[in-house]
Amino acid sequence: MAVMKEETFGPVIPVMKVGSDEEAVRWMNDSDYGLTASIWTKNLEEGGKLLKQLEAGTVFINRCDYPNPDLAWTGWKNSGMGHSLGPRAFDSFLKLKSYHIREQQG
Repeated sequence: MAVMKEETFGPVIPVMKVGSDEEAVRWMNDSDYGLTASIWTKNLEEGGKLLKQLEAGTVFINRCDYPNPDLAWTGWKNSGMGHSLGPRAFDSFLKLKSYHIREQQG
């Protein structure tokens, strides 16, 4: 379904029944986008293992509603266009330039 594979900006939470954590990760990563993902679990240790496998820039466990201003809000894949929030937030607005100057001798 398109709602499961495309970026949807709106009050939509697609839900799909799966047979295992491995299948869930496979389906969640089967997209050209990777802005956010959310894991819902009673076992935080297992949830922590799963979040490392997800191809998304922002991953929530047991929530999907709180962008922490101390952490970068960023996406992966075709969602990876810059960052907002966190210490890297201004990087996409900057053009860096390095100057290497040596004074002429004599």
